[in-house]
Amino acid sequence: MLALTALTLSYFRSHKRAELELDGRPVAIYGANGAGKTNILEAVSLFSPGRGLRRAGAADMARRSEDVGWKLSGQLQAANQIYEIDIWSEGGAARQIRIDGKAANQIALGKISRVVWLIPAMDRLWIEAAEGRRRFLDRIVLSFDPSHAEASLTYEKSMRERNRLLKEQVRDPAWYRVLEGQMAEAGNRVHQARMLAIENLQVAQAGAETAFPTAELELIQNEGSMPGSEDDLREALAESRFRDLAAGRTLVGPHRSDLIGTYVAKGVAAKECSTGEQKALLVSLILANARALAQRDGAPPMLLLDEVAAHLDADRCAALYDEICGLGAQAWMTGTGPEMFAALGDRAQMLEVTETGGLSQVRQA
Repeated sequence: MLALTALTLSYFRSHKRAELELDGRPVAIYGANGAGKTNILEAVSLFSPGRGLRRAGAADMARRSEDVGWKLSGQLQAANQIYEIDIWSEGGAARQIRIDGKAANQIALGKISRVVWLIPAMDRLWIEAAEGRRRFLDRIVLSFDPSHAEASLTYEKSMRERNRLLKEQVRDPAWYRVLEGQMAEAGNRVHQARMLAIENLQVAQAGAETAFPTAELELIQNEGSMPGSEDDLREALAESRFRDLAAGRTLVGPHRSDLIGTYVAKGVAAKECSTGEQKALLVSLILANARALAQRDGAPPMLLLDEVAAHLDADRCAALYDEICGLGAQAWMTGTGPEMFAALGDRAQMLEVTETGGLSQVRQA
């Protein structure tokens, strides 16, 4: 089991103080739009590597009316152990992490806690820019391999330096060799981790009895093909220098990848499906991610499903709740009213969030 059994928010977004006692069941959060429901999901998302579901800076997470930092404290049950985790930021500085009283980094956090999410901003994932699809895939990869964040950051940092040289029209090969070596090593790790995650998702979908459609996934390049090894990528970067100098940026590597989805039963590209079908495909992938981790680790990740009922009919919603409970996942879900979670019955904890004058209040329903 992987679940938060207690969560306290202090001066976080619209919550001045919220103390939640949890029992591992799914958590259904309801209230009016703008009440502060998604702020709770964002808090939970920070119990995993990365910038959270809103990709916000630490300074943006503090209560605007208070000139103080913010803090999250949680008890995390993972396997047969309970961890005390504190996450905080002071004065807008980068967030800090403490696990069982000791300073920790995001990779250490990712080794004990895994969180995946689906939010309304992803509803247009299949029809918008490739960057969003890469980010979606990388969040899934991160749930399998916490070191993926480090490889991604190393690649991006080296690429920014290479792009600076390209924009300045530097032509001396010596300036490029070290950076391209770093990019090749980290970029190949990023690509291989993505391919393995896709394979894990396909296997998890194929072996599941589910009410949601199967999505066939393919990782492609905007042009050409992705070099298959570290040496091949290093060679491709070297060969592409003159072309990259003309463009002023790097034109080969995992930052040029795109995730393509197909609704298998209909043989239709995800981008051409209806809004409801596109949402159902995303839900299917999130559930496949949870099943794959449950099979590998013995417990599914925590799931964050913001306004998940949007674009899903009542039967699909009920089927989703059944699958979440069947997995034993602690899913955090939001909606505008308790009726949206009626099919869960007593299988979930209900929390009501209200807001007055910019201050959110949470009560057990």
